[in-house]
Amino acid sequence: MSVALRIAMEEVLRPLGMSMTHYACLELLAQRPGLSNSELARGAFVTRQSMNVLLQNLEREGYVTRPAEAPVGKVLPTRLTPLGRRSLEKATVAVRSVQVRMLAGTTETEQLDAFRILQSMIHSLRDGYDGA
Repeated sequence: MSVALRIAMEEVLRPLGMSMTHYACLELLAQRPGLSNSELARGAFVTRQSMNVLLQNLEREGYVTRPAEAPVGKVLPTRLTPLGRRSLEKATVAVRSVQVRMLAGTTETEQLDAFRILQSMIHSLRDGYDGA
């Protein structure tokens, strides 16, 4: 399932010049402006080094901004630019099309049941997390 979903997502993001990691980074920044490289890497399931390369590219292309110097400590908070927001909006439409396609063969009741089950699984995982 996850492989099929990733392939479908990559297919709709590729024409927009995005990878899944690129999209995840923009989405994370839209939800939580000012995240650090490390926080973005964790959220996108990539190494800090990979995220740093991506952020350098996104900054050079005008999708994100980071201060030249860290306001506090060593963390460079990253924020979306207007171009980054517009790019994310297009990608969100494309990603939504995958979700619609994925759910096309299910009833509303099945969708609600699946959502409830996934929420329960997430809750169980969070309950079992000890922070280690």
